[in-house]
Amino acid sequence: MRTLTKNVVTRIAYMIGVRDDVLEKNYGQDSPEILEEIRSSKEARIIRILNIVRSMMMQKYSKIDSALRYELKNIDSIDVFDHDDIKWLEKNNVHLLQVNTTLDKYLIKVNQLITTHINDCKNLIPEWITWEYVKGLFVIPGCMASNSDAVLKLLREERRIYMTNIMFYPFQLYIHWKPADYGNVFNTDRKFLTILYQMHHQEFYDNNKVMDANEGIKDNIYNFIEDSDAAAIVVDCENSDVYKLYSVLKNLNQDELAKIKKIILYDDYHTNNAWKLLERLTHIPTERIEVERVTEAKSLVDIKMTAGVCKEYYENNIQSFILVSSDSDFWGLISSLPQADFLVMIEYDKCGMNIKRVLRENNIYYCSIDDFNTGNISEIKTLALRTALRDIVNEFNTTGIWPDMDHKSLVDNIYRSCRIEPTPTERRTFVDKYIRTLKFEINKDGRFNIVMK
Repeated sequence: MRTLTKNVVTRIAYMIGVRDDVLEKNYGQDSPEILEEIRSSKEARIIRILNIVRSMMMQKYSKIDSALRYELKNIDSIDVFDHDDIKWLEKNNVHLLQVNTTLDKYLIKVNQLITTHINDCKNLIPEWITWEYVKGLFVIPGCMASNSDAVLKLLREERRIYMTNIMFYPFQLYIHWKPADYGNVFNTDRKFLTILYQMHHQEFYDNNKVMDANEGIKDNIYNFIEDSDAAAIVVDCENSDVYKLYSVLKNLNQDELAKIKKIILYDDYHTNNAWKLLERLTHIPTERIEVERVTEAKSLVDIKMTAGVCKEYYENNIQSFILVSSDSDFWGLISSLPQADFLVMIEYDKCGMNIKRVLRENNIYYCSIDDFNTGNISEIKTLALRTALRDIVNEFNTTGIWPDMDHKSLVDNIYRSCRIEPTPTERRTFVDKYIRTLKFEINKDGRFNIVMK
């Protein structure tokens, strides 16, 4: 069983201005790290405050307009607004305050400020999500036009729609969308993204990015680690997916993982080069053992892994092993160390029913690395892709040979070499960030070099 994540909606809920106590109640338990991260973002706080101000200006229009016109107050002294928030904006060079003005002009100003600052939050949203769809929730098209009368007409219509349908706006806060009775839109990432993409006549289909292993699976892993005096993760890199394993490490409690002595990678030169990057992204000491082949057709990884685990057990006093492999040959390893404890991590489509049956019959717990959330592992994918591109650039700078002048073919080959299947959004982001920004320079020897951003 898997659970639906709340990582994306936690970020968006904060940015639209959901109250702190409501954030804690709805997202504090499921996504505490995400909530802490987004709260520490200056960029997100700017948008949060501005959207709260915009929502209040629309909801309390008459009261605020009267205070501005007849009581000669400003928004930093009207009780509708959080005065500390207004001061914080000014302190951080977001100049919302105006003098001798009207609420209509304030509405124009706050929308212009949101439009100006929203792109600063792009890096807070996972790359696999189409940023323009998220941005569209905050930006009212046309609000930057020079014709103030046209902008006011537009904003009045937006306010009319909002106030008429306020019960269909998440937490009754303003966002730019077509209101309808969708239920709790911010309940889970999958629900939110499904609706968001449908609004743009697209389909959101990557459930692996919005689902995670349930607490029962995670608790079994924690209990296995806790019950052992010394535990290690042993990986058959030939028969495991590096990105899925990283999703396991990323989505488990880091304090629990700190009790693991080491990760041992039994690798083969035919496998994904991303295995070389894993150590840089985890705090667990990692050993990578590259296994040479006697013949091209025969791998010795399973033999080396068996010998290595036996050595760890008898010489290094490690009694418990989390074995990551979908190859049935690992049963020979397990059966050769009956006194050791094993937990096995497999992939559904690579592991047969027979070996699962044998594990159950011998009371060895197994779970699938497919179950863990892949929506928060962009760092290893980006690092793998950048490393592959850097190798190509270094080859050109050394030999003058560039593999492909067609950028689409070049990018296809980079993704293929990293064994990543990108979404259109991920691919477009990679091209914009790293391919379009490649630059020529002339080195000290007068030769052309390519420089990566």
